[in-house]
Amino acid sequence: MTEYRMTRLALAVGLSLATATTLASPQSFKSARSFAMAGTGVAVATPADALVANPAMLAADHHSWNDDFGLQLISVNARLADEEDTIDQVDRIQNTINNLEQAVDNLNQTGAQNQAGILRDQLQAFDRDTMRANIGLGLGLAVPSQGLSVGVFTNGNLTATVRGEYAASDDALLAGLESGSVPATSGVTDGLESRGKILASAVAELGVTFARAIELNNGQRLQLGLSPKYVNLQTFQYTETVSGFEDEDFDGEQYQTDKSGFNLDLGAAYAFGSEQQWNAGASVRNLIPMELDSAASRPLLGEEVRTLELDPMVTVGLAHRGDYHVITAELDLTKKKAFGYEDDTQWLAVGAEFDAFRYAQLRIGARQNLASNEDNDGIEEKTQFTAGLGLNILGARVDLAGLVSDADVGAAIEVGAAF
Repeated sequence: MTEYRMTRLALAVGLSLATATTLASPQSFKSARSFAMAGTGVAVATPADALVANPAMLAADHHSWNDDFGLQLISVNARLADEEDTIDQVDRIQNTINNLEQAVDNLNQTGAQNQAGILRDQLQAFDRDTMRANIGLGLGLAVPSQGLSVGVFTNGNLTATVRGEYAASDDALLAGLESGSVPATSGVTDGLESRGKILASAVAELGVTFARAIELNNGQRLQLGLSPKYVNLQTFQYTETVSGFEDEDFDGEQYQTDKSGFNLDLGAAYAFGSEQQWNAGASVRNLIPMELDSAASRPLLGEEVRTLELDPMVTVGLAHRGDYHVITAELDLTKKKAFGYEDDTQWLAVGAEFDAFRYAQLRIGARQNLASNEDNDGIEEKTQFTAGLGLNILGARVDLAGLVSDADVGAAIEVGAAF
């Protein structure tokens, strides 16, 4: 497969799962600030972040320089895990198939035997190798107030996984071609059954957030919030043999399913302490469970129906803040089930932000996946480390973030305004 064809494949998967709003995935969208602080936000979200992290934080008592208005003009993040260069392997396999077919057409028996041996090694190495990509996009507008705080948002992520599977029948065929016991005839590679599989999932959200703060008798503050939203689920499942792949086929409607409906996020936050320097937060995302089955259009190639589950996700957090710092810890109380060739996730995270006179912020974080296990059906997600930088000039802001782990690399950028 040429680089051009692989690029077309990536674009087609993304475009076929796109909606009129955003690309999305079951993994919750994270702002660049949250991304830099290991995905935290339930107890520390700023107004623009609160729309998806915890709606109650929209009515929280923020610093005076960002408690009147928050704009998430554009927020983009991406992560990639490709431990074995899976996409490059597909390229090399396609090239070797072409070389083998050319040697057969030229009656070059020695060349055909050599290429059969190379192809056999490549397909063996390709077996169960996996690539995962996540792309996120978000927009939001937040207007806090002393009464009812209001915001609107649209956000999401695309998650796509690719896996190779080696067929035992190919091993016998290629071993025979390599030794010369099987004649190298024209079209011999047409019978190869090793395959590549693509599984992708999407969830697009468009919602409104309402939040209100309540002054308690003890002088502390309780914030409550909710976000009614419209949700669109989509799946994409495509399986094809390495010899039969055609770049015009993978964007067909027969490989896709979709479903839409209304859902709801809830949130609460409680500020306490002598100067209300402590904040406890809790959020419930996707209060109404939703499910969507994938399309298994090629069962003869090993496809099976998979179910995309959008279950309620409960997260709690605790934060301490001062004039120039925020430190937080956060825990998912529920596990998110994987759809593609990836890990289930349940994060325990810590994050911090250090402010330099409102003009710049340094952020760091780390998180551990409590649901990771060696029996997962793809790439493990264990410990991840994050860092980022925020810049604010006359209310305009730019946030940058990065992520690294044993399997992942990622980055985020966001442009907006706060005052």
